[in-house]
Amino acid sequence: MSLVDEYNFDELINEAEKLVIEELDGQLELPENSDVCRTEDCILDMAAYALNHVKPMYRATLLGRLYAHAVDEQRKAEVERAVSEAVLRVKENPPSSLD
Repeated sequence: MSLVDEYNFDELINEAEKLVIEELDGQLELPENSDVCRTEDCILDMAAYALNHVKPMYRATLLGRLYAHAVDEQRKAEVERAVSEAVLRVKENPPSSLD
């Protein structure tokens, strides 16, 4: 029997994912990013890029959820930088230029 059949992995959450998505949403609202691609592929590419450049924050318990909400300024800055870089990369390399 596999682990997936034996255990519930639904509670295994990367809190960094939520932080990246929230930051991405905020940065895409900025006027200087009004021309950034917003197709699903572009948004997912930006999120994936940013997530690959921040330290993961996995949690599996309620205590972990409480700990994850106590995000320090260093972590916020790391997420902000990673998302900013992701947006810039997609802005400079839109899908039409990848054909």
